Amino acid sequence: MSIKRRDFIKSAGILTGTALTLGSTNVFAIGKGGKKAKMKLSFRPYTLELKHAFTVAVNTRKTTPVVLTEIEYDGFTGYGEASMPPYLGESHDTVMKFLAKVDLTQFNDPFQLDDILTYVDNIEAGNKAAKAAVDIALHDLLGKIMGQPWYKIWGFDATKTPDTTFTIGIDTQEVVREKVKETSPFNIIKVKLGKVESDKMMVQTIREQTNKPLTVDANQGWKDKQYTLDMAYWLKEQGAVFLEQPMPKEMRDEIAWVTERSPIPIIGDESVQRLPDVMKAHGVYNGINIKLMKCTGMREAHKMLTLARALDMKVMIGCMTETSCAISAAAQLAPMMDWADLDGSLLIKNDVYKGMEVVKGKITLIDKPGIGIAKI
Repeated sequence: MSIKRRDFIKSAGILTGTALTLGSTNVFAIGKGGKKAKMKLSFRPYTLELKHAFTVAVNTRKTTPVVLTEIEYDGFTGYGEASMPPYLGESHDTVMKFLAKVDLTQFNDPFQLDDILTYVDNIEAGNKAAKAAVDIALHDLLGKIMGQPWYKIWGFDATKTPDTTFTIGIDTQEVVREKVKETSPFNIIKVKLGKVESDKMMVQTIREQTNKPLTVDANQGWKDKQYTLDMAYWLKEQGAVFLEQPMPKEMRDEIAWVTERSPIPIIGDESVQRLPDVMKAHGVYNGINIKLMKCTGMREAHKMLTLARALDMKVMIGCMTETSCAISAAAQLAPMMDWADLDGSLLIKNDVYKGMEVVKGKITLIDKPGIGIAKI
């Protein structure tokens, strides 16, 4: 009696990471008709259009370049994405050039996850968003083959997801007032600071209209440690939950000084890119902000989460301006996070996927295989 591959996978109960270490001769490497299947990577550039101009301490933009990827294998398709805000140093051109060097046809088995992603990581240094585009698509593909979403494969409880913040960028009082109106479906607001001349105005303008908890991201905008500490105490009085990357990442001693004295947690963002940075952040920050575009994707994000928890650090999951593809991929980790900032797809007006939803301010995972998305 023949057994369909998908039925076999379900009946075998292959729902954990152990499935990802199977050898290249396992059943999943055999395609239809008994032939070995091959993975095919394809990609295309796309530009996200923001609903509002987005200003942080270092720049203002109205668009974000992304590259959308697909990996096809034996009738399954996994979707991925690279998002390149200016500070990452990547662009359509650099990502496309990197992805053109990726040859997945040399691998017969997509379940060789570590081998495949180690190969991709070693092609060139940097190119973290480009690598994330492959990583996300591969995870989506594997989840679809297994017939399970990744939060279940990792053993996470979907009911334990936190609320997501909704971000208000640096702007005039008039525009900030209008943006506050958009936060009505959310339970917590993220505000961008980092410009001394407008910092308190931003928070006071928000407080004119709502008393919802705030998270604050200064994007390395402050240079004086005493000012930073004074702001931490003032922000505590204003209902701030934590302060993210208040000073330049190079100012480690000054940040550690602030962290030791701050009444609210200090979270590292730009200073915490990949796995080795987690250990470096220990003792300097109270916690870290993990983003798939910084750390090369879901595989390394999961490792960073595990290490940070072992070090008794707070952990948040963040994002760039992204479609629902990368947002839904990051959301698979959300049940294990203290905080989440996954509003990137809500800030754009030309999403091409439907995935993770925000229901009454809370991240709500979709019970669909892979990262849980569908094309619009």
